[in-house]
Amino acid sequence: MYKPSLNDYVKWNKGVEGWVYFAEKEYITIETKVFPKDEQNVQACSLHRNNRVLVLCYKEQWEQLEYVGHRVNKYSEEILLEK
Repeated sequence: MYKPSLNDYVKWNKGVEGWVYFAEKEYITIETKVFPKDEQNVQACSLHRNNRVLVLCYKEQWEQLEYVGHRVNKYSEEILLEK
């Protein structure tokens, strides 16, 4: 069975696809969208400049994931096919 890793790009049979943003032994989150905060929100919390939409996927559902590729680090958007 495929075990997802941080920075893998996956497709889920529920129509969800994106980067594995967080990975732990019981669940992962899949980042499906990133968009910039407005200036007021950046001033209120400057720790992150973007909002993220994350979907939760539990270990029992990992068999439904399809590995597409991975990226070198969280700043890259290029999908590398070789693992």
